[in-house]
Amino acid sequence: MAGSQPIGVFDSGYGGLTVLQQLVTTLPEYDFIYLGDNARAPYGNRSFETVYHYTLEAVQWFFKQGCPLVILACNTASAKALRTIQQKDLPKMNGEKRVLGVIRPTTEIIGNFSKSGSVGILATAGTVLSESYPIEIKKFFPSANTFQQACPLWVPLIENNEHDKPGADYFVKKYIDELLSQSGDIDTILLACTHYPLIRKKIEQHIPPSMQIVTQGEIVARSLLDYLKRHPEIDEKCSKHGLRKFYTTDDVQDFEQHASIFYDGKVNAEHAQLS
Repeated sequence: MAGSQPIGVFDSGYGGLTVLQQLVTTLPEYDFIYLGDNARAPYGNRSFETVYHYTLEAVQWFFKQGCPLVILACNTASAKALRTIQQKDLPKMNGEKRVLGVIRPTTEIIGNFSKSGSVGILATAGTVLSESYPIEIKKFFPSANTFQQACPLWVPLIENNEHDKPGADYFVKKYIDELLSQSGDIDTILLACTHYPLIRKKIEQHIPPSMQIVTQGEIVARSLLDYLKRHPEIDEKCSKHGLRKFYTTDDVQDFEQHASIFYDGKVNAEHAQLS
């Protein structure tokens, strides 16, 4: 992608590919470069400091590739690292570049989906611990009630391609039951991890038919489209040749094999060294 200025899309592993899929659908003419930090995944149970350190390394790597804009398509990185990078690091690194996350676009509209005002959040332990969703949802929907449930085994199940096997049902039902036991008013569930859309059908089997599930890919894609319209100075820096490139910090062949679970398209990956 020599000479191009792609939009960077980052995730700790594969889940961000579900967001990239929607970004490519919504903005097909833009160039995108994806990086999965598979060698150090998952981020969900790591400390705030570790996630911040890893995410900052990734952002610096994207900037070296010429990206004017980086999307943290990872809820844990968005929750634990985004604000510090935006406020502390970006002004020192490059004030003209931008780093965005997936939490703000989601919390701006999630309350519109719920009639009862009670929203359930299914996420990694790190995202739940950060309290990012309850805090941000309150800003936009002060009367909303938010209930969170960590699902630490879902990402390993998905990344090991066991999520659609009968053995996964126990852990899917376990975390949903724990979430719904917190309130009988929950009518909307947000899948606050980019891996979780892959088990949406299993989740639907264990919730009432009237309860709706919200995923983030389309929300983030529409938000980015709106952001670029509102910030033409950033948009004009983004190259538009319809190019896609994929990188992983771990084994390339393994990444390509697993990527097909998350991304509907041919993935030819290269290795990236962050540290």
